[in-house]
Amino acid sequence: MISFIGSAWALLLGMMLLQVGNGMQGTLLGIRGGIEGFSTMEMSLVMSGYFAGFLFGSRMAPDMIRRVGHVRVFAALASLISAVLILYPVLADPYAWGAGRVLIGFCFSGVYVTAESWLNNAADNSNRGKALSLYMVMQMLGIASAQAMLLLGDPKGFVLFIIPSVLVSVAFAPILLSVSPTPAFDRTKPMNLRELMNVSPLGCVGMFLLGGVFSAQFGMAPVYGAEKGLDLEQISIFVSCFFISAIVLQYPVGWLSDRMDRRALILAAALIIATGGLIGMLFGGAFFLLCLAALLIGGLSNPLYSLLIAYTNDFLRHEDMAAAAGGMVFINGMGAVAGPLLTGWIMGVAGAWGFFLFIAFLGFAMAIYALYRMTQRAAPEVDKTESFAMVSPTASALAVEYAQEYAIETAQEEAGT
Repeated sequence: MISFIGSAWALLLGMMLLQVGNGMQGTLLGIRGGIEGFSTMEMSLVMSGYFAGFLFGSRMAPDMIRRVGHVRVFAALASLISAVLILYPVLADPYAWGAGRVLIGFCFSGVYVTAESWLNNAADNSNRGKALSLYMVMQMLGIASAQAMLLLGDPKGFVLFIIPSVLVSVAFAPILLSVSPTPAFDRTKPMNLRELMNVSPLGCVGMFLLGGVFSAQFGMAPVYGAEKGLDLEQISIFVSCFFISAIVLQYPVGWLSDRMDRRALILAAALIIATGGLIGMLFGGAFFLLCLAALLIGGLSNPLYSLLIAYTNDFLRHEDMAAAAGGMVFINGMGAVAGPLLTGWIMGVAGAWGFFLFIAFLGFAMAIYALYRMTQRAAPEVDKTESFAMVSPTASALAVEYAQEYAIETAQEEAGT
């Protein structure tokens, strides 16, 4: 593992800096949009743009890499990200911001695909699981620490937009100067969605609903904070709570996942997310309870992503897992595109507390469906279930595929095959 860190530290550091820039721009737009007088619906369109671009980019990036190579794709997308970040305060218009968010989502998707192929190439099967886990932790640390960076300037000015642009530009320098030779690139074709739905209805429905939960917290949390009249420091703390708890609870949820009926754990996680939504709805006026709501929602929604993939794998042959991973990521992406739009509409009708109403509704919907599915078929025996592989909703489908391949290889080694 030490040798891996020695060879991949620049890549890990660079990706963390990229996530700092990404996390800053998402929260900053939510705050600046309120200052500019954008409506909640306009901001929901802006925030949804990132997930639409990410979903589109996940389909296009592999073809781009095969055509012109990793380095060119990486450098070109980096330049576009940095340019869009610096243009936000100049083009203070919701439609311009929406187009910028689509472009940034597209670019980050391509950047992740490229970086994750390099990461996988730098690791071997003895440390691949730890390498992927470290990569996900670095991503979450970047997003969480980005919220503290918001206190370095005035959201009404330009400085806070310049900082993420500079961080993104700086992040690419060590990566491009130190990466190992370009790896071979091959992407698994996603499984047919109807076939995937037949294999695991709970996995598919849960992934779609979770996409809405994650995109709401990632995109609309700062919009909620601005509408509630929170100051900059409070918004920074509130948003960071979603991601700090995600880092803390990944391992405990994974540990439980390998030792109990995963449907029961999905049910419990969904109920805790819904409870967080109810706390935010009813007691959002108390900042401590607002942060508690964020901790509950973020702490369970992020590991639930990995849990749903692991549960779906329980009903798949090893050779189908990588293809199913691509389909699951696509389903999650569809939910993520819809999440900010529906959240914005509900907040426009009901007020700021509609943010938590939407999350609570999705949490209860997932819990009810999980309970229903528990009556439809028996749970797999715990000792025959697939291993839990830590994956973040911010990663591309490629990282999910690599995680599944690692889990398969580990299971085969343990079985002596």
